[in-house]
Amino acid sequence: MKRKLITLITAMVFAFTLVFAFTGCNKKDKVIKINEVTHSVFYAPLYLADGLGYFKDEGFEIELTNGGGADATMAAVLSGGADIGFCGPEAAIYVDIGGSDDAPKVFGQLTKRDGSFLVGRKAEPNFKWSDLEGKEILAGRKGGVPAMTFEYVIKTNNVNVNLNYDVAFNMMTAAFESGIADYCTMFEPVASEYQAAGKGYIVSSVGQESGEIPYTCFMAKKSYIDKNGDVIEGILRAVTKAVKYINETDADTVANYLVPYFEGTSKASLKTSVESYKKIDAWVKNMAMEEKALTKLQDVIELAGELDKRVKFSDLVITSTAQKVYDEVYK
Repeated sequence: MKRKLITLITAMVFAFTLVFAFTGCNKKDKVIKINEVTHSVFYAPLYLADGLGYFKDEGFEIELTNGGGADATMAAVLSGGADIGFCGPEAAIYVDIGGSDDAPKVFGQLTKRDGSFLVGRKAEPNFKWSDLEGKEILAGRKGGVPAMTFEYVIKTNNVNVNLNYDVAFNMMTAAFESGIADYCTMFEPVASEYQAAGKGYIVSSVGQESGEIPYTCFMAKKSYIDKNGDVIEGILRAVTKAVKYINETDADTVANYLVPYFEGTSKASLKTSVESYKKIDAWVKNMAMEEKALTKLQDVIELAGELDKRVKFSDLVITSTAQKVYDEVYK
């Protein structure tokens, strides 16, 4: 599976390279291109850093694109289509194992647990994980952190289920609505919007059950980090300040700033989503990843049968700048 993923990333890199060979000359100064794995309130601090003007304070703007999966995000980074990737660190692990002259490094962690919620077709106020015995669940792309974290939860609860990996990550909700599977994992605000529309019911938080894991991180090629230390520090400072803001501010006020980033989503759903993520303690305060966090992630990947060998923390993660920023913001 990992070899297939690396092959897919290679093909995507080629495609991205062709596209940006023709568009790269139009790149604006002081615009940092960030490719995010998906668009979700789970990543609220990233959007708040923009909406509150924290990036502008650092002297640049950000241009967000949606990869629709960690493989596509990594392909954008490797091809130069994006300056910075924002996705699960498993993508960087796979590239590191595969070998690269300029492998991406993780320089900041934002989320510390799974951000998906399990949605069923009926209300289950007394839901237990054992209730999933024999059921079919749409859990994401095989080899991706969402799917592997869900597998980890299922295995640690000794439940036998049918995990459907056939539906693309950004198409799972539509597939579930069409009648496929008994349950589906969804991020916010999709889960709350789905429930508000009477289409399904949130029965549990995957992140609460799985425990802490480095779920979504910022990464860039080593060469980019070496040449753009001011940008890396600026990204980390802006997002760290945004995490502090969201933790100290009521969800209703936060939702006001998020409305422009989620066209077609009600403020009420955004408020509910923020409350859901605050409730499960979704975000780190210190964006410097800890070694035990990477160990836990590799345990999860190994349990899923997707890890050929382990990578060294020092080879994959850079913590000095994030630690410096944390010390400044929380002094």
